[in-house]
Amino acid sequence: METTSRFVALLAVLSCTAATAQAQYPQRRDGFWISFGLGYGSANVTCDNCNSGPRTGGFTGFLKLGGTPSRNVLIGASLNGWTRETAGVNESMGNITTSLFYYPVASSGFFLTGGLGFSAYNIDSSPEVNGSGWGFTSGAGYDIRVGRNVSLTPVVNFVYGALGDFDVPGIGTAHGWKQNVVDFGLGVTFH
Repeated sequence: METTSRFVALLAVLSCTAATAQAQYPQRRDGFWISFGLGYGSANVTCDNCNSGPRTGGFTGFLKLGGTPSRNVLIGASLNGWTRETAGVNESMGNITTSLFYYPVASSGFFLTGGLGFSAYNIDSSPEVNGSGWGFTSGAGYDIRVGRNVSLTPVVNFVYGALGDFDVPGIGTAHGWKQNVVDFGLGVTFH
């Protein structure tokens, strides 16, 4: 919980500091762009023959890049990941999607995003557990300009995966595996 409080405080300080810089640089989007960042998220998994456990906290990261067909629309690829370590075992979930980023007002930094692609799950235990299937992401964010082509970008994302059936120790074959992550992060975007 202390890590979450520190992360939220850091987001608040960076957002306030960036507000002054934002007034100096207008929003503009053209050509290639790339964004990456870190955050904290809450994950949950369910399957047809297992109970949904409590949401579990972990660290998140993202990488997004693509092109700009118009001032209101960015198109690209997104990689969203979540991970945590428990008793020396790493558990991770991730999605890679083809995504659309829509800015309802071209002169604003606010955007909505959504994408379709693939989702994966992994526990590096012995034996290792792996599953994959289709997935989607959705979210919102705001580009806070701190330079002519640079923004601080706070985001909130919902990352979902439907992995189907795969073997999980202690359960056997997990049928209808579904996973989701809700995360809050802060990134740097180069436009």
